[in-house]
Formats: sequence, C-alpha cells, structure tokens
Amino acid sequence: MTTAVTIFDTTLRDGTQGEGISLSVEDKLKITAKLDTLGVHYIEGGWPGSNDKDIEYFQRVQKLPLKHAKVTAFGSTRRRDTKPQDDINLNRIIESGVQVATIFGKSWDFHVTTALQTTLEENLAMIFDSVRYLRESGLEVIYDAEHFFDGYKHNPQYALQTISKAAEAGANWVVLCDTNGGTMPGEISEIVKTVKQTLSVPIGIHAHNDCELAVANSLAAVEAGARQVQGTTNGIGERCGNANLCSVIPNLQLKFNYRCISDEQLASLTSVARYISEIANVHLAVNQPFVGSAAFAHKGGIHVSAILKHPKTYEHIQPELIGNKQRVLVSELAGQSNLLFKAQELKLDISSEHAKTKDVINKIKQMEHQGYQFEGADASLELLLREAYGEVEEMFTLESFKIIVGKQSSDGVVSEAIVKLNVGGEPVFSAAEGNGPVNALDKALRSALEKFYPGIRHIHLSDYKVRVIDEADATAAKVRVLIETTSPEHTWSTVGVSENIIEASWEALIDSIRYALISGYAK
Repeated sequence: MTTAVTIFDTTLRDGTQGEGISLSVEDKLKITAKLDTLGVHYIEGGWPGSNDKDIEYFQRVQKLPLKHAKVTAFGSTRRRDTKPQDDINLNRIIESGVQVATIFGKSWDFHVTTALQTTLEENLAMIFDSVRYLRESGLEVIYDAEHFFDGYKHNPQYALQTISKAAEAGANWVVLCDTNGGTMPGEISEIVKTVKQTLSVPIGIHAHNDCELAVANSLAAVEAGARQVQGTTNGIGERCGNANLCSVIPNLQLKFNYRCISDEQLASLTSVARYISEIANVHLAVNQPFVGSAAFAHKGGIHVSAILKHPKTYEHIQPELIGNKQRVLVSELAGQSNLLFKAQELKLDISSEHAKTKDVINKIKQMEHQGYQFEGADASLELLLREAYGEVEEMFTLESFKIIVGKQSSDGVVSEAIVKLNVGGEPVFSAAEGNGPVNALDKALRSALEKFYPGIRHIHLSDYKVRVIDEADATAAKVRVLIETTSPEHTWSTVGVSENIIEASWEALIDSIRYALISGYAK
C-alpha cells in the first residue's frame, strides 16, 4: 500500500518573508484557490496576530469554496508569565475562524535563555499551555518546533522534552524545523529516526534552504519517518528560501512512490508554479527543476539526436506528468537533429535530405553570430522555419513608420508613432501616442490591423527586455530585444536585433503580431 505524505504550503506566510515579496489580500486569496486545486492539504494563510491584512484575509478566505485544503493560522506560544487565555496572539488565532492552528515554540535552550530570556521550565510550560488551550478551543494544532535540529545537537535531552510537552498537550502534529537551514541530510535522517521512536504523534519537517539542502533534507526526513512536509511554492521565503514544494512533491511521488496529491493534480504542477510566480511578481528561473521552461529543454545536437530515438535517453521523467513539456533549442550549437525535431513539432514535412535544411541551419548560425538568440524566442524561430519552407502567408507589409518624441513642460516626454501598412493591397495609416516610442509603435500597429483582424485587441505585450550585445561599442552597440506577448490562453516570445533599439523593437513587435495571426491566437 502506498504511504501518504501530507503537504503543508506556507507560501502565504513564510514565503512572504522573502526579500522583495509582498502579497495583497486579493493576491493571497487567488493563491489559496490555486493551491487548493493542486490538492495541498494545509495552506498557512498568515499570522492574524501580527497585521490587519492577515486579519482581513482570514475573514474573506472563509467564503472560498475550498475542496481539498484546510487553511491554518500561524502564531507563537503564549508570552512568558502570561495565561494562555490572556494571550492576544492565541486569541487572534481562535477568532480568525480557522479549524487548524500552527504555532511555534522554542526547542533550543540557547534561544530560550537568550531570545526569550526565560527559564527552560517556563518555556516547557508555555508550549504545553498554548497547545492545550488551542485544543480545548476545538482547533487542530500543528506544533512547529523552531530550531529543533540545532537544539537537538546542542542539548538533545531538552529538545526532546519540548516536543514531548507539545505531544502531551494534544498536538496533532509535531513538525521539526531546521530554521537556520544548516543541518545536513544525514543528520536530519538520524535525528528524525530518534524522534520517531520518542513520540507517538505524527512528525513533520520544515526545512530552510541556506545550504541549498531544503529539498534533500525534506526527502531525508520523510524517508526517516516524517509524514508531513512544509514548504513554499517555488521555494520562496526568508533568506535563501524554504523547501521548494514544486520539487518535493514530484520527487516524493515519482521517485519514492509516496502519495501526496492525485496524478491529475500533479499534472497541473507546472501551471500552478508559474501562476503563483506571476501573482507574487517573482521571476521563475528557467532552469528550476521540474517546472522551469528549460527543465526539459535540449540544445546539444547529440542530446537531441538521442531523444529523437527515445526521450528517456536524456529525461529522468516524462515532463507531461508534472504539466511541463519537452523543448528543443535551436542555436549555433544545433545540428540537423535539432532542426528536424523542431520541424516535427511544427508539423513541417522536411527531412535531413531536404535541400533547404542545411541552408536554414547556416542561416540560424549566421543570425546568432549577429546577436539573435532563438532559445527564448520560439515564435520568431517558428516564423523563420515556416518562411524557409514556404509555409507563411504574408498578411501585411510595412510601408513606413515614423516616431516623434518631444518634451512638453506640462506632460513630460511624449511619444507619437505613425505607421503605414499594406493589408491585402489596401494602404492603411494609423497614429498613436504612448508612454514611450515602443509603446506608441505597438499601439499604432494594433490600431492599423484591428479593422482586419479584430482578435488583436485580445492580445497584449506582457514583457519587454533589452540586452546590449557588445558593451564595448557603447552607444553604437547592437541590442537584442525580446518581447513576450500573451493572449487569454497562450504566451509566445519574439526577438529583434539591431544597432537601433527602435528597429530591433519593431522587428520583435512585427514577429509577435505575425505569429499571433498565423497561429490563430488573434482570431
């Protein structure tokens, strides 16, 4: 029988302690709903005793029709020399309306005497009283043993006493925290095994990533007997972050054969990770394991030649299992295998013997030498391939464009773009103002084409990046512009290169619109 592991997501609490991360109440509610669809078991919503935003969140989250997750409120044990019923933080947890409380207490004697400045006996009483009070108030209680592993290594007898007190008071879970993130996997395993022999209540693990071991430590803890894993989506969190649940879940489920969520929910992991990354305004690293866009991307010709024969040659799992997909990158390192694979994806009927294949490879290599990069601009690459094999219908052509940039004392700098196109033999003029020359061009181009292709109004430029290719040339240097465009259901990227930033931007803009029309995303 497959062993179940409970997933506890603390993105909304521990995750928001990461540098540069701030979530509104609306953001937190959206993330809660998305995590629920993923099938996580607990969502730690925040600390109702610390700020008004979290209080509002707990009021509003009760109206969400959650199907899988229990929302938990976070807090600490009672203050020293205070009765639990008089402690504001504990009462705020009860008043928040949650069914589950997650409270932390001190396991390390050094912290008790230095941070809390109280006695070891009083700390044990604080743990017992707080857990008992919340249990008597009808709540399920998850007790987080803060700094447990450091505490155990310094004074194992006292560390074990602290969690025994929580268990004695009725804690439903005891979670062992590697709060400083400095414990090694072997230590985690041995200590968890010892705790497992000591406690009768189920054990969890809460690992930080300061040594880049949070995922490894979480897996080691589960192998040693822990049955709950706490972490965050994409590993965000204080300092170096928390255990990344986007790696923990598939590793547990696909490598160790534990059961965390359903197979259908696992297949949504990539989309959930990317959605939460967008909401949190945190860049999702392309090489993030499992869910990154490059996690199953292949560039070297030998690799691609092999995966054409069988994906298992260079892929440790089927990417579809976690909602990702295999990608082949076409670049100056590409051989014919890369190009043939890409053509296969696009359903282009070509072979290595096709007369144009070698020409296309050489053209790509020449363009990359000039500064183009197609690894992050699949839409531009697709257009290039389709054009090479005569599969692109020209939907419009540029006659000319002009940009006027002027400064007015009242309005600051104003940009205006005038575009002249030919659409099916019909000349079209359009002008638009924007908050910059590229924005003005984008608006004028769309305005000119909307009459012929109304669906263009449903797509928008979602990202714009400029990279100077050779800084030694100073203001005369070539620049590479990468544009990301989004429709209600799709996202694609295009690239342009020139010594002139406006020309490079125009090239990427034109490719973006052409791709939308050819692919049917702007119908």
